Amino acid sequence: MKKIILLADDSPTIRKFVAFSLKMKGYEVLSASDGMEAMEMLPDNAIDLIITDLNMPNLDGFSLINMLRENPDYEDVPIIILSSLSSGEEIKRGMSCGANSYLIKPFNPERIHYEVSKYLN
Repeated sequence: MKKIILLADDSPTIRKFVAFSLKMKGYEVLSASDGMEAMEMLPDNAIDLIITDLNMPNLDGFSLINMLRENPDYEDVPIIILSSLSSGEEIKRGMSCGANSYLIKPFNPERIHYEVSKYLN
């Protein structure tokens, strides 16, 4: 059975590029345009991993990660941050919220594949 990745990013271009890249590796990818949409998708899908941006409307990535880590159903789901925020302060904040990995945009698809494979293979 295919592993399911939930991708939350407000950029349609990023969502399309990352989803295509991961689908080529055999993953199923569900896309959300922000953290709120991602939260709404969770109950109906068995999510194996989440990739999230930090700067998003409605519910940002920091809040999304906090909500996931406070919920016993999702507290152990691996979370990869994919963000253009690259300062040490933002990386530290993202990791302290409970993310497992932090990738900075622009990114190399092979780097995403490597990070995903650490948690799903």
